Amino acid sequence: IRLEKVKTNFSVPATARKNKTMVTVVEEVDHLPIYDLDPKLEEFKDHFNYRIKRYLDQKCLIEKHEGGLEEFSKGYLKFGINTVDGATIYREWAPAAQEAQLIGEFNNWNGAKHKMEKDKFGIWSIKISHVNGKPAIPHNSKVKFRFRHGGGAWVDRIPAWIRYATFDASKFGAPYDGVHWDPPACERYVFKHPRPPKPDAPRIYEAHVGMSGEEPEVSTYREFADNVLPRIRANNYNTVQLMAIMEHSYYASFGYHVTNFFAVSSRSGTPEDLKYLVDKAHSLGLRVLMDVVHSHASNNVTDGLNGYDVGQNTHESYFHTGDRGYHKLWDSRLFNYANWEVLRFLLSNLRYWMDEFMFDGFRFDGVTSMLYHHHGINKGFTGNYKEYFSLDTDVDAIVYMMLANHLMHKLLPEATIVAEDVSGMPVLCRPVDEGGVGFDFRLAMAIPDRWIDYLKNKEDRKWSMSEIVQTLTNRRYTEKCIAYAESHDQSIVGDKTIAFLLMDKEMYTGMSDLQPASPTINRGIALQKMIHFITMALGGDGYLNFMGNEFGHPEWIDFPREGNNWSYDKCRRQWSLVDTDHLRYKYMNAFDQAMNALEEEFSFLSSSKQIVSDMNEKDKVIVFERGDLVFVFNFHPNKTYKGYKVGCDLPGKYRVALDSDALVFGGHGRVGHDVDHFTSPEGMPGVPETNFNNRPNSFKVLSPPRTCVAYYRVDEDREELRRGGAVASGKIVTEYIDVEATSGETISGGWKGSEKDDCGKKGMKFVFRSSDEDCK
Repeated sequence: IRLEKVKTNFSVPATARKNKTMVTVVEEVDHLPIYDLDPKLEEFKDHFNYRIKRYLDQKCLIEKHEGGLEEFSKGYLKFGINTVDGATIYREWAPAAQEAQLIGEFNNWNGAKHKMEKDKFGIWSIKISHVNGKPAIPHNSKVKFRFRHGGGAWVDRIPAWIRYATFDASKFGAPYDGVHWDPPACERYVFKHPRPPKPDAPRIYEAHVGMSGEEPEVSTYREFADNVLPRIRANNYNTVQLMAIMEHSYYASFGYHVTNFFAVSSRSGTPEDLKYLVDKAHSLGLRVLMDVVHSHASNNVTDGLNGYDVGQNTHESYFHTGDRGYHKLWDSRLFNYANWEVLRFLLSNLRYWMDEFMFDGFRFDGVTSMLYHHHGINKGFTGNYKEYFSLDTDVDAIVYMMLANHLMHKLLPEATIVAEDVSGMPVLCRPVDEGGVGFDFRLAMAIPDRWIDYLKNKEDRKWSMSEIVQTLTNRRYTEKCIAYAESHDQSIVGDKTIAFLLMDKEMYTGMSDLQPASPTINRGIALQKMIHFITMALGGDGYLNFMGNEFGHPEWIDFPREGNNWSYDKCRRQWSLVDTDHLRYKYMNAFDQAMNALEEEFSFLSSSKQIVSDMNEKDKVIVFERGDLVFVFNFHPNKTYKGYKVGCDLPGKYRVALDSDALVFGGHGRVGHDVDHFTSPEGMPGVPETNFNNRPNSFKVLSPPRTCVAYYRVDEDREELRRGGAVASGKIVTEYIDVEATSGETISGGWKGSEKDDCGKKGMKFVFRSSDEDCK
């Protein structure tokens, strides 16, 4: 359908306007704000004009026929099973069906008296009046959609919009049943806590509820809420990202082969249990993102959406037909994003999780597969723009993502939406009204690949400082990234966590603090800290860690399957390792707490100031500034540098803010925390070529091997106030990261350890100290 003229909400921000205006006629979009950010994009103006027109046309049609995106995305209140005006109404889109019935426990699985009617759009419906004032379909009763397709066969399928699905765990391979979930008011969970405000930079804790317990079994939402969320808060994360929430019949798929898109995974509990988890997170100040899978669907016919594909044409299916509808590497089905009811289904799915469960945003899985017709299979992306904007680009999918991002940010302006894209497509993370796809962040997926390559294939002395920096900083200007050294991907079966790659079998015998650390353990703990800290500090605008890796969880992840005799041994988190005082895991966990606390205090992730002043291949040293901090990383295996000159921006006095070599982090305590580092001017002001490493000032530090230290500039005015005994309206002078102690046991210098943190879990709580005496 071609619209003659469409008014657009596209606007040019003041920073990109430069006296240019955007016309409101779709056919003639002369200028987009993204061209001001990256003039090279203008070469592909025809591509952008086409996809923007497609987006606006689709949005206009939805407004015309459905009352707008907001109304369109309330599909879960219309489709599936809902109670309306003293009756139960069930609707299902199944245009290929010739006859249809609703069956379940409520009618003894006999649909003869519950036949459905079909409208011209292929939507089947039935209205069942309440019996004696009660719904004919009781809460928590099993239901299915029975239909006869063109081949004459009758099939039973789980309703596509079902909100809960269960299986008989006592029977191996038992199929799922749809469950009507409509608890009485007294059993519904009521949210008590508001959403926390959106942080300037997300520090994300990626977690899988089912494998979050120590016992070899599937953990529950309530167990996670009560036992794991306090740990996450204690480690100073501000966001939790939950995997495997949408129902998936194959547990070992890690939640990525979704069968029931609106159903909470029943292995871990009920919808009300999940609401409890989200509310508990909000009470702790943690935002919650959901790992959403709209890039593909399970090919499971019995339990999933694929069961509605009975050989019809693609316009009457959720999926494309033929090869285009099948992902050959994932063995899964691919959505037809151009179909009206597919758009309703997916957009409503996002709104359902956001409105009903109070999720604060999403991490979109498999975005690369959505962006291109080739799905990124056997494709290497070099950065050439022709790889991104061509006939290989799946404009249908891009239009869907533009609609989704526009909708989510309209419904919840503070939503956080993250894209998992390995291709680096330009403007993926620019707002829709600028011509972008609308995501807030993309995952910096090249970073973990670099670390794994180095740990597996390169000796420490051959690590390239410039290559590390290039990998960490190679991201598009004005498009935000979430950096991570390892996620769930890096530790699935066949691979290992970074800690296990570093220390391997010695983690079984060498982690006791009651014996001297071996060279392997010393190296492993040191590099574990350095790799994660430099990834956070230099790799992006946010940070992500997978559950357990904050304390160097050993081994790998392997879900129960036939190949491991259905064992849960590698599908759990061994919290006792970090809770045991005499084991060295506590040091890595303490450093994770401290680097998150450092970011909380100095907000360096959200700072636009990022300057790398030194990448010394001979010394194996990297020096950079991020925000108000100066970072010094010495990757050399054995060289200590005394009086190592470090360039900086502002003159003054610098002190240690965080030191990986502190004893409390399992280091050797070689860096003095009571030392004032005074700067010296370098060269002529305003003439970078006369400066030291292009920095106008410098100071000298002690830099031990395999150590990273962050320095902050002392505010002399506040320092003077403190010396005079003034508190200055309650403000404190920040010193280096320290431990808030309750036991009084001195570990080293100003570091103190406590038996329990304020969340009731063993560990240490890191705060910033203001007393001069505590820092000496």
